[in-house]
This record gives sequence, structure tokens and C-alpha cells, in this order.
Amino acid sequence: MTEEAAIAAIDQACQRLRLPTLRAVVEDAANRLSYYGFLAELLLSACDDRDRRSVVQRIKGAGFPREKWLAEFDFDANPNINLPPSARSPPATGSAKANPCA
Repeated sequence: MTEEAAIAAIDQACQRLRLPTLRAVVEDAANRLSYYGFLAELLLSACDDRDRRSVVQRIKGAGFPREKWLAEFDFDANPNINLPPSARSPPATGSAKANPCA
């Protein structure tokens, strides 16, 4: 089997098995790792991606009424929260959604 055929076969297999993470990292991992390192890298990447997607699905499935963000929290409304003033101000760069609080 030629290298081009092997790459095409891997791509098709990843599509069929619904392994988008493996499909995305296979070429980079193949160029820089041994066989066992390559396999470990692919499998760990797939596990990490599935864990991340599982968390997102569980949050969606919980049916929370809306997303809550730390930047939207009114610290002055609750005097029992003792934070330094620097922690109360929003971050200097980025949007308010940079720090989600679930």
C-alpha cells in the first residue's frame, strides 16, 4: 500500500468510525512519533476530545435556563463576598464570556 493510499484509508476510516480528532492529528503525530507513541497520541487525543464533548452535552442536557458568566455577577449586591477590587473588575482584554462560570 502506498503512503497516499494509506492516508486516504485512514481518513475514510476515521470518517466512518466518527473519530474527528484522530483525523485531525494523525498526520502531525505520524511525522514526529514512534509507533507506540503515535498510537498513544491518537488514542489520548480522542479520549480528551470525547470527554470535552461529553461535558458540553451534559451541560446542554441539564436544561439550564441560561448561561451564567462571572463577569456578569454583581459582587456589590452581596456584601458577604470578600474579593479584592482587582478581582471584581472585568478582564482588560477579550469579551465578558472569556471566564464562564457554570
